[in-house]
Amino acid sequence: QVQLVESGGGLVQPGGSLRLSCAYSSSRFTLDFFVIAWFRQAPGKELEAVSCIDSRGDSTFAADSMKGRFTVSRTNAKNTVYLQMNSAKPEDTAVYYCAATRANVCGDKIKRDEYDYWGQGTQVTVSS
Repeated sequence: QVQLVESGGGLVQPGGSLRLSCAYSSSRFTLDFFVIAWFRQAPGKELEAVSCIDSRGDSTFAADSMKGRFTVSRTNAKNTVYLQMNSAKPEDTAVYYCAATRANVCGDKIKRDEYDYWGQGTQVTVSS
């Protein structure tokens, strides 16, 4: 009912920048009702929340370290959410997923079990 497609992943050097995109669509629901979140999963690690953005563009981050380096934004007319990654670190290497849930605002915590629709992910590798 909701489709999400991530793009923009690739290889970036430590300290470099990368912008990920999440294009979303639905044939059934009004997309303005949805909150979009970014998650990531590093090799051998558990899925980790990154950020959340609501239909108004208000956003939250799961950790202060990511808030200082990453920026999340959206263009509702284009049904696209972006994750701008700056000052990339090797520990940012992961598959990055976007996910959607029917909500008006992001909660204080980004909980994976609240998100019903997921993209297939895009690989980000930070290496020199």
